[in-house]
Amino acid sequence: MQILPVNRLVVLMTVILWAVPSLGDTLTDAVVRLNATIPAQARTASGLGTEREGNGIVIDRQGHILTIGYLILEASRIEITTGGGRKIAAHYVGYDHASGFGLLRAVPPLDVTPLALGESSAVEVADAVRIVTAGEAAQGPARVMSRDAFVGYWEYLLEDSLYVAPAHPDYGGAALVDNEGRLIGVGSILTRFHVASAGWVPCNMFVPIDLLKPILSDLIASGAAQRPPQPWMGVHSEEVQGRVFVTRVAEQGPSAAAGLKPGDIILSVKDQPVSGQADFYRKVWSLGTAGTPIPLRVLKGDRIEAVVVHSADRRRYLLPAAATIGDPI
Repeated sequence: MQILPVNRLVVLMTVILWAVPSLGDTLTDAVVRLNATIPAQARTASGLGTEREGNGIVIDRQGHILTIGYLILEASRIEITTGGGRKIAAHYVGYDHASGFGLLRAVPPLDVTPLALGESSAVEVADAVRIVTAGEAAQGPARVMSRDAFVGYWEYLLEDSLYVAPAHPDYGGAALVDNEGRLIGVGSILTRFHVASAGWVPCNMFVPIDLLKPILSDLIASGAAQRPPQPWMGVHSEEVQGRVFVTRVAEQGPSAAAGLKPGDIILSVKDQPVSGQADFYRKVWSLGTAGTPIPLRVLKGDRIEAVVVHSADRRRYLLPAAATIGDPI
């Protein structure tokens, strides 16, 4: 794990607000406000809500806008608001659960200069960056504080994520840009990381843009990456001292059908002991693609039980997005 030493952290955090130069209005023109409406019966409505707001990033002249996928999952309507206040209907294009990226298209395409894709692999800890959002606080100076894995309770794992501070409140779909104004990450979540002798530091996790490049043409052509889908269990979990606790199971999902319940502790996958959430996901995904049976040993109260979860393709569980191409509003 790469992480900023505490002495350098203190120095850098004191100069962040003046050490990162502004990159002009072109960047803010390419970042738009996104509003999505989701039906009440959608699978994600209870956890993510039926009205979602965040940012979108114009990445080409054809009107494609990149965002973080949870903003547009199962959307019945998507609306874009430009920097000039113009409202435009947008069309859902695709979503990739493995990375978290979502893609939509404005109709007609916006007359702005798209953000060029940078090289997130070249980003180093302590690099100066900018968080660009739609709205008044359009550019926020920041630093890359860590590069490390990110583990999400919703069966999500990025092996190499960008942790950036100070934390920006409007992080969803925000653009992370380098000093050349190139897009290097997309905002996903508010989180924190630990620095020895300094404690927990709030930050945002950004999904590295290099994860988009191999799948972008697939998303545009078919709405999903053309790779076999990972086995999805429909289980939310939490790691406590290396143990993986079930916190929620998706209604009518694979884990619910197998009898997993909140409070259960996952002990092993195919007789291989589990040591934390990331290890749990890696072991499950190593067994095969969606549809693969997942044999578990689970601690339920004071007894250990063998449970087999018949995994599924997560995309088939969700409502198809019904947001359609429309005329300017």
